[in-house]
Amino acid sequence: MSRSITLTLIGGPTVLIEYGGYRLLTDPTFDPPGQYQGSHSPVRHVKTDGPSISIAEIGKLDSVLLSHDHHFDNLDNSGRSLLPTVEAVYTTRAGAQRLGQNAIGLNPFETRYLEREGRERLIVTATPARHGPIGIDVGDVVGFALGTETSGDLVYITGDTLWFDGTAEVARKFSPRVVILHTGAAEPRGRFHMTMGSEDALEAAHYSATIWVGRARRSGWRVSVAAR
Repeated sequence: MSRSITLTLIGGPTVLIEYGGYRLLTDPTFDPPGQYQGSHSPVRHVKTDGPSISIAEIGKLDSVLLSHDHHFDNLDNSGRSLLPTVEAVYTTRAGAQRLGQNAIGLNPFETRYLEREGRERLIVTATPARHGPIGIDVGDVVGFALGTETSGDLVYITGDTLWFDGTAEVARKFSPRVVILHTGAAEPRGRFHMTMGSEDALEAAHYSATIWVGRARRSGWRVSVAAR
């Protein structure tokens, strides 16, 4: 019997996914509105809206699906403080090395399993992502496909990516019931996109014509490169 999936958009890239007793959170961002900039980065992040649910109200989580740890609008201060409270943080290999502790690094199409007594097994598969055009290196990023009977038959979270050969391969391999797109056509470094725009979203919808396609990511944030 097919179970229902509950998605709660908390803000920006942060979505609570509830299915079959499991509670997973994508890219946790819970800081209040304000301007943020890491000491190591020229990128300035301005958060314009607070989260729809506070970190104190989020409740117990089974895991975090972290597309990448090195951009503040995907993992802010409050979100980082939440990571030690979950059993596993799935992210990139490089991100897991930086985070340590309970972080588990995955290569694209590498799979892990969530298993709890009294629940069906949940399959977590990392998916390819490219956070900008070829030649613009912003570090490793992954998306995630969740499945129960087979890999990717439940939810696909694109992560911060453009539509490219890797996302097209995900569309060919998997048949999710729900796709969560990280859209917004972000342009923090010039007149080129770092995340999906409307054309990419339409391409994704073409591959996912029989399912609901959701949108996350750009609401609540402005991103720019600080003048040197």
